[in-house]
Amino acid sequence: MDKVVHFEIPADDVERAQKFYKTVFGWGIMNVAGMNYTLVTTTETGEDRMPKQSGAINGGMMKRSGPIKSPVITIGVADVSEAVKKIKSNGGKIIMDKFKVGDIGFSAYVEDTEGNLIGIWEDIKGG
Repeated sequence: MDKVVHFEIPADDVERAQKFYKTVFGWGIMNVAGMNYTLVTTTETGEDRMPKQSGAINGGMMKRSGPIKSPVITIGVADVSEAVKKIKSNGGKIIMDKFKVGDIGFSAYVEDTEGNLIGIWEDIKGG
């Protein structure tokens, strides 16, 4: 069973949104150099940067643009390419096909049969 592993919050004013989530919820905020992306920590993490608490997830924040207009959940899969095939064959649409994210994984954005945008994620093995 694939599980939700990440979330993304788009913002018109990223600095304002960072301040809001940090002040209201106490979330950690870390800008990723060269990516125009903010890592958001909602729970304590280990040295591997993964949540220590079972069921907890962390996420990201970026400038609202393209297809990402509202919060997105990201589901971890074993293979993004295979997941894309399954999504297509079951009535979903590919919004942004598979792309590499640094040295850590592969992602894609898809639309389910109800028009909801979701992300899919594959860790790079050994990364």
